[in-house]
Amino acid sequence: MSARTLTCQVTEVENLNPDVFGVTLTGRAEAMQHAPGQYLELKIDESTWVPFSIASADRSNGVIELHIQHWPERDNSARLRELLQVANQLTLRLPGGECVLDNESERPLLLIAAGTGFSQMKAIIEAVLHEQPTREISLWWAAREHRDLYLEQLACQWAQTHANVAFHAVTELPLEEPLAAGERISHHQGRIDQVLKAAEITPDTHDVYLSGSPGMVYACLDVLDAKGVPLERVFSDVFAYAPRTT
Repeated sequence: MSARTLTCQVTEVENLNPDVFGVTLTGRAEAMQHAPGQYLELKIDESTWVPFSIASADRSNGVIELHIQHWPERDNSARLRELLQVANQLTLRLPGGECVLDNESERPLLLIAAGTGFSQMKAIIEAVLHEQPTREISLWWAAREHRDLYLEQLACQWAQTHANVAFHAVTELPLEEPLAAGERISHHQGRIDQVLKAAEITPDTHDVYLSGSPGMVYACLDVLDAKGVPLERVFSDVFAYAPRTT
């Protein structure tokens, strides 16, 4: 699927928490096609394109969701926030990325995300629930504090309504209030790689998708490698844009 450049409509901007905002874009359905796990690039100016994971599976209706972390101290982030406040159209380029769902595989999914890395996993989960509704999914979503799990309610809802979905919330700080009730909903306190190291998981039977900073991804990869995961069944955009040099 080759990348296309197009102009789309900004149909909604909403605050998901004080630091993350959701953006809904609408364009021609055939032009907005993408595979679950891919990203797009938004044009800030003639020389600046900023990548964001697509937070929704392809619905064949031209609608795409993004989850954008706002960093006021970063120039591109501040410019994008300002642009979204005044523009009703954006230029984007899509799709990009090879970290996509292998929908020919029937292996259970181990999805590990930090922060807005959840957006990539959301697209994958939506696609799996639609196309492979019985495929096992284990979502581990890591954040520093509770409020950073900005769509916690949705993740809990998946686990409450689908017997094949488990949600593991991971925060470095204690929870501000309990998670929603559910036998497939759990909380772990600590850094995500340390939590995975202590967890009773068998990643060697899974397809694994990782989304987060390079440091987070490689720390988790080392833990999973030690637990016997086949590295050819581990997927992350980080491997393409920040490959290990040693």
